[in-house]
Amino acid sequence: RSSDLEYTTEAMGHMAITLVMALSCSLAPQMKALAKGDRTYMEQCHLGTLPHFEIHGKTFGIIGGLGYIARRISAMSLALGMKVVVSDLPSTPLGMRDDGVEVVSFDDLLARSDFISTMTPLNKHTTGLVNAAAFDKMKPTAYIINTARGPIIDQDALVDALRQKKIAGAALDVFGEGSAPPPPLPSDSPLYSLFEEFDNVILTPHIGWQRLEARQRLVNMCADNMAAFARGETLNIDMTTGLPNRSGFQPQG
Repeated sequence: RSSDLEYTTEAMGHMAITLVMALSCSLAPQMKALAKGDRTYMEQCHLGTLPHFEIHGKTFGIIGGLGYIARRISAMSLALGMKVVVSDLPSTPLGMRDDGVEVVSFDDLLARSDFISTMTPLNKHTTGLVNAAAFDKMKPTAYIINTARGPIIDQDALVDALRQKKIAGAALDVFGEGSAPPPPLPSDSPLYSLFEEFDNVILTPHIGWQRLEARQRLVNMCADNMAAFARGETLNIDMTTGLPNRSGFQPQG
């Protein structure tokens, strides 16, 4: 199971695609209406002004788009007929890659994308990366998705962008600096107000990695690592750097 770590994190890629689909098919506003007792969309044959469209031909922008999770999202998006543009390190050459993914500048990604997903680690360079200036460069029909780390998106700027209709909506699966709750959002968080105020806002409690199979793989990894440690063998994480050990880890069974 040397690839268990990668396949577990891939579940977060599935979450990003799930959110793209949910945002495109007016899933959230229809469910919110029904939850409030409003059966309008159950009783009429049209959706009025709700955003409801195909994702085929739409552009998916992935910030930090050449990592493992991002590459898996790119492959899934291309298979669904989407165009994929990614931004990466400044030293990464721009242009179309053999896999059909186009590497562009950060500003170009913001301007061109219909959906934008954050797939970067949280550090001093990425904290607040999606800020007020970034929202100003997006299409008013664009959606922002965050399944990476909460602080990559400037929360105040997001609130302002939605209220000023600079973007069409948002889907957030992460909020704090860590990989999972706790702590939860404070009860007075403006994000809760956003969820109530806007039909096109989705909030989920970091469930991207929690699919049944992914959780089982985490248990498997723990068992493999304990066995490897007891034998004095290489673990699947380099304990010096904290990064995945892509070679040398030989789990049993």
